[in-house]
Amino acid sequence: MYFGPFLVGMSATTILVAVWTYIATGSLWEALAWTAVVLVVLQVGYFVLVLGLIHRRAQDTAMGQDAVDPVPPLHRDGVRH
Repeated sequence: MYFGPFLVGMSATTILVAVWTYIATGSLWEALAWTAVVLVVLQVGYFVLVLGLIHRRAQDTAMGQDAVDPVPPLHRDGVRH
């Protein structure tokens, strides 16, 4: 997963939770607290995802497989600059 799409999704989710919590509770402080919780959960999830990707790449390297795709991602879908 690329960082850009993750950042957009994380921002959209955070804003949605903040607005939803504020509408549901009417409390700005509770909305801020829930927003902070959501940010922490998303960051932990992203960290676990990155660790999983690193672990999988280390396993592929240990097994002698080439974990690096020689074709850049923008060239696989036909888009060229």
